[in-house]
Amino acid sequence: MKTGKIIFAATAAVLFAFQPTNAGAMDDWEPRRPQKTKAELARENARYRAIVDSLKAEIESLNLEMLQKDSLTTEIMEIYEDNDTIAYSNEVTDSLLNLWYIHKAVGDENAGAYDMDTVHFSSDVPDSVYIRRIRNMNSFISLPYNSIVKNYIVLYSEKMPDRIGKIIGLSRYYMPIFEEILDRYGLPEELKAMAIIESSLNPTAVSRAGAKGMWQFMYSTAKLYGLTINSFVDERLDPVASAEAAARYLKDSYRIFGDWNLAIASYNCGAGNVNRAIRRSGGKRAFWDIYPYLPRETRGYVPAFVGALYTMKYYKEHGIEPEAVAIPPAVDTFKIHKMLHFKQINELVGVPLDELKNLNPQYRHEIIPGNEREYILRLPYSYVNDFIAVEDSLYSYKADEFFNPVTIKKIKDGGDGQRIIYRVRSGDVLGKIALRYRVTVSQIRRWNNLRGNMIRVGQRLVIYSGVQPSAEPAPAPKNTTAQARKSGIAPDTPYTTYTVKTGDTLYDIAKAYPGVSAQNIMDFNGIGSRIKPGMKIRIPKL
Repeated sequence: MKTGKIIFAATAAVLFAFQPTNAGAMDDWEPRRPQKTKAELARENARYRAIVDSLKAEIESLNLEMLQKDSLTTEIMEIYEDNDTIAYSNEVTDSLLNLWYIHKAVGDENAGAYDMDTVHFSSDVPDSVYIRRIRNMNSFISLPYNSIVKNYIVLYSEKMPDRIGKIIGLSRYYMPIFEEILDRYGLPEELKAMAIIESSLNPTAVSRAGAKGMWQFMYSTAKLYGLTINSFVDERLDPVASAEAAARYLKDSYRIFGDWNLAIASYNCGAGNVNRAIRRSGGKRAFWDIYPYLPRETRGYVPAFVGALYTMKYYKEHGIEPEAVAIPPAVDTFKIHKMLHFKQINELVGVPLDELKNLNPQYRHEIIPGNEREYILRLPYSYVNDFIAVEDSLYSYKADEFFNPVTIKKIKDGGDGQRIIYRVRSGDVLGKIALRYRVTVSQIRRWNNLRGNMIRVGQRLVIYSGVQPSAEPAPAPKNTTAQARKSGIAPDTPYTTYTVKTGDTLYDIAKAYPGVSAQNIMDFNGIGSRIKPGMKIRIPKL
């Protein structure tokens, strides 16, 4: 029930409570009391208003509490709702993935050979055969067929047989894991094909936008859905943990849209962009009805999903041979509660380092920080007995060498990468610098002992980064507000300082400043969507 309706009902109840109990009974009619004076009416009206205001405040408090419990609505939908000025990009929408891997899937040497927006593949397979095969899949999710879908079916089933052969080989290991997770969350098992679109089942894949892992999570979305990311661990690279997070996201998204094709599309561009496409289509809620209003990068996502799912089922009919992959057929897991290095396992148990890394890609420095909390170690089943036999002495073996305090501090400080001294320029904010060097704002603050996000021109910042800095974005135009809003807010834009209050959200704050969106505030301050009472943020005057 919406707040306005609740308040109306509450107000009616309050007013009814002050009416005569048998006002409608003509037989018991009594003369009305003398008319009240204006002062008495004013006091009574003020009392009723106070009661209604109290009810309204309580209702708003309950609504706020409800929104805070709804992770997807609070973190995604509020940011985008009614903000048509937000331009789509991977960074802005915090997309979990993008179709770059589809275009790259033809092989590294031919990356980008196909522009799926303009290419039109032909095939010896008649449309009637494709239609019959899709129907025979008996998919719980509606699988459409048209020329766009056919393009992706041909891409996956005919244009890259070697690459698909490897993917099918990997599927024999990963798909049963994903099916079990999806079943546990009550989701259609067909969603497992999304991992093929994300990364070609590469657990260490990194996109141009900084999304990582087999399920291609961006940093903030990964944290929102419970994945651990720190100096030692990045669970985006853990196929099992990231699949759990993807299942939670998809379940949230389906709860919002009530349609699996829309939920799948939202995994690419964010719930806000799907919601806006629905509004622009006049309220239609079928994927092909909102197709023209979706971001360009998202339009091919559902067709690609159908193409990948089809190819997983009918690869034999297209002469594709699964490639043998070096993954142990059986794996066991151990719970680790102490610091443990892969080399300790390699030297005492005999597990090859490559196998340890392939089965446990989430550990960034070959170290399991079990002293912080419980972590999982996956081992080939053939080494389980050997591990158990030496487990008591395993943790102390060469511990002083592998866990040297200097080495550990260097990892915690991010010092495993190149040490860079960055000089702050006009218009810089921490978020912009962090994005350029693919680190986080909190890391920059920790490395430089910064208490907040404020930096000054000329200030020198220490940054530890293992990547080359991405190209600087073009400076924002300084002419019109509309242009500035489209390509970025000019650094010299005047602003108002606002102190965050208890219960505030960026969406609520933005509503109080006409022309400003929640995303504008985040970009201008270099912050994410989470804010705390007492925090001072700048509101650009647009």
